[in-house]
Amino acid sequence: MIEIPDKPPEGARKALIEAGLLLFGQKGFDATSTRELAAKAGVNLALIAYHFGGKDGLRRAVVGEVARRLMTVAGAPQSPEGLPPAAALRRLQATLRGVAAFIGSAPEAGPIVNFALTELARGGAVTDLIYDCFIGPKHAELSQLWAIASGKDADGDEVKLSVFAMIGQVLYFRLGREIVTRKMGWTTIGPEEAGRIGDLIAENVRLLTQGERR
Repeated sequence: MIEIPDKPPEGARKALIEAGLLLFGQKGFDATSTRELAAKAGVNLALIAYHFGGKDGLRRAVVGEVARRLMTVAGAPQSPEGLPPAAALRRLQATLRGVAAFIGSAPEAGPIVNFALTELARGGAVTDLIYDCFIGPKHAELSQLWAIASGKDADGDEVKLSVFAMIGQVLYFRLGREIVTRKMGWTTIGPEEAGRIGDLIAENVRLLTQGERR
């Protein structure tokens, strides 16, 4: 398992985690040297071993920090057991709006998305860590919320795929940012634009879940 910190890192540790987040996402883990990491962080090379035990330990720390930041946006996974359908839908929509606001307009979202997608595409132990510490539990919670709101089975393929499709909608507005702004005539995706995106996706979820109840 990975340790998810309860507060942001500080000092050299923070600088190295930020460097790892950026460079691992841009170049990949294998192509990034410890010298590059130290130079980007503006610290002595020896501090990588001191704080993290080496480059792999730094990568694990980056995973933990990414999970911490995502939990501040989407909330730590929690059981929705006992919620009525309307409350489950509201929580689902609130989560979506929060993630859309972050993914769409927060400057730090780009490196986080790049790092996560690079590591997930690579597969292996770090993918397992990302899945086990955040994606798996959060997907399970969102599936339960969707199931309560729609009256469907949380363990059924239809609900699981619906949740993945919902997440994919949000991610597209980061990955396709240049296309979206060009087509919409926006200069950027700021808080107002991200709010519109979140509202639209939240309404799509309402229509889908309520349609399934009927």
